[in-house]
Amino acid sequence: MVADFVKSLYTASMEYARKLDLMRERKSFFLFGPRLTGKTYLLKKTFPEARYYDLLRSDTFLRLSVRPSILREELAMLPPGTTVIIDEVQKLPILLDEVHSLIEDKHLRFILTGSSARKLRRAGINLLGGRARVRRLHPLVSSEIGAYDVERILTFGSLPAIYDSDEPWQDLKAYSGTYLKEEIAAEGAARRLDAFSRFLHIAALYSGKQVNFEAWSSDAAVPARTVREYFSVLSDTLIGEMLEPWKSGKKRKPASTGKCYFFDIGVRNALAGIQSISPGTDEYGNAFEHFIYEELRAWLDYHRDDRPLTFWRTQDKKEVDFIVGDEIAIEVKAAELPQYRHLKGLIAIADEATFKHRILVCQAPEPRLSEGIEILPVKAFLEALWADTLIE
Repeated sequence: MVADFVKSLYTASMEYARKLDLMRERKSFFLFGPRLTGKTYLLKKTFPEARYYDLLRSDTFLRLSVRPSILREELAMLPPGTTVIIDEVQKLPILLDEVHSLIEDKHLRFILTGSSARKLRRAGINLLGGRARVRRLHPLVSSEIGAYDVERILTFGSLPAIYDSDEPWQDLKAYSGTYLKEEIAAEGAARRLDAFSRFLHIAALYSGKQVNFEAWSSDAAVPARTVREYFSVLSDTLIGEMLEPWKSGKKRKPASTGKCYFFDIGVRNALAGIQSISPGTDEYGNAFEHFIYEELRAWLDYHRDDRPLTFWRTQDKKEVDFIVGDEIAIEVKAAELPQYRHLKGLIAIADEATFKHRILVCQAPEPRLSEGIEILPVKAFLEALWADTLIE
């Protein structure tokens, strides 16, 4: 049912030129990403001649689950270097034993997609012992959409089919309800779906805020230790990420707990029950910050940039939203006329380390420089980001 739902949504989506360059990958690799980010479409477009196995198809799944060695038999006659795609490999982790052998013996190249790495890890699979790289596909980013609508993204996110949908809220509710909950059930990641659903709602409401395990456990009516376990489920199923605090400062003591962000602001809104976002509200500012997080995370992943993405918050309330490595500090405000008070965190962090860039991303009409801080309109910031002229 979930597979049919996802396919019905994706058939309505437009074609986008994705920033993830898979042609650079000469060896086998995993391509992870939540459902509906466009993994299958991108792979079929990039590798049209590849041999393809879709484990969401019941006939393919049953045939290979009964006797996994059939994979070896079916691929035995392929010439070395042939590309083979196995879609949603986490549904049948035992296939990785055959894949491993075929890489070694037949020198085939495998592309293995998945919407979760949880079952692979729980099965004791070490992702082919380093023989396959790992790439990740995100929802659409600003440079892929072109003339993007910021307000639409802040409300409905940027999953391709949903961004293009004529009923985005209905599709988001279906995706966030039916699909996500069944995905978690299929993973066996939560014993009680009702408890996990309550946790998802609370996590979405507090997305972008520092995690308070005790308060969240009270709101979700689950033990604090279960909340901690659920965060690992979010990470393993690629639904969310815990952003850790930056701890390289020289003077002030940093925060001890991280912040949680979802992979897509629209999915986050649907889980939180937020159907509309009005400019000038706190919720608009939170969504604006989340939008910049998604762009930064995708940029780092697509460029294979291993610098950590963190945030800075001190016990005396000094704060900067995002830190890239130890070189770039980024504060995000939805204000059209940013004031001195919006710069305080970026001014304070200059005492902690030497930064190549200190940037305030906002909705000002023109770029300007103040107190050594680059004040950039959101579209100018994103254009510079994806033109690779901002984060060297």
